[in-house]
Amino acid sequence: MALVVKPGGPEGPTSHDVVDTVRRALGTDRVGHLGTLDPFAAGLLVMVVGRATRLAPLAAAWPKAYEGVIRLGTTTTTDDATGEPVATSEAWRGSDAAQVEQVLARFRGAYDQRPPAYSAVKVAGVRAYRRARRGETVALPARRVEVAELALLRYAPPDLAFRARVSGGTYLRGLARDVGAALGCGAHLATLTRTAVGPYQLGEAVAPEAVTRQGLRDPAELVADLPRRELDEAGRAAVMHGRPVPAGKGEEGRVALFAAGQLVAVAERVGELLKPRVVVADE
Repeated sequence: MALVVKPGGPEGPTSHDVVDTVRRALGTDRVGHLGTLDPFAAGLLVMVVGRATRLAPLAAAWPKAYEGVIRLGTTTTTDDATGEPVATSEAWRGSDAAQVEQVLARFRGAYDQRPPAYSAVKVAGVRAYRRARRGETVALPARRVEVAELALLRYAPPDLAFRARVSGGTYLRGLARDVGAALGCGAHLATLTRTAVGPYQLGEAVAPEAVTRQGLRDPAELVADLPRRELDEAGRAAVMHGRPVPAGKGEEGRVALFAAGQLVAVAERVGELLKPRVVVADE
């Protein structure tokens, strides 16, 4: 596992571009990440390497933290600065910091958010952004998201700088759009930097080309919140071949299975057994 800084800006790379850079740096094709960043967005990408890519779904719900700028007065096709303008308004000129604070307060906690039309959400098996690029009208259903923190850092109209901590699956572009709608002037996301993913901070990350095998982190960090079971040699052999092992007292739900201090697999309790769901150790 590696923590990587993704560059942003108008010509920023895609998350897949960053994955390719890390693949070249490590000399392996088995590289993935724990959550996409749009090309214009900068910040932290948590990369998983080799068999650890199988652990990615376990971290899908990790909260993420961001800092960014919402620009009031213009809505765009993509809900960010890369899209074409759709509508403009000068209504933001009547807003002050106190009014902005009141609007931001509405979005703290759980709310139903409609994903942007230009998003990776699938519609009848096709990514929404592909349909949108073909000129199709894309209306995605809202889904419940959690905004644990939404703080106004600076209000310099028409820009408002913010800090947010949100649940997995929350679109900051959607949040910018919704804040603008609530203020009555429309808005889009002008800049965005991801500052944290789960327990990991941007300050710990390195450039994609600087990733080395010697610097990779233990993938066991991804399951640090799970109960831990140490296996003997026979138990390790069983799990490596997909066979269950007896569950211990108090072992419920998912359990991280180790042997000689190394993560072997993640299992799930079924009846009185722990059944391997994700095997990450090599033979």
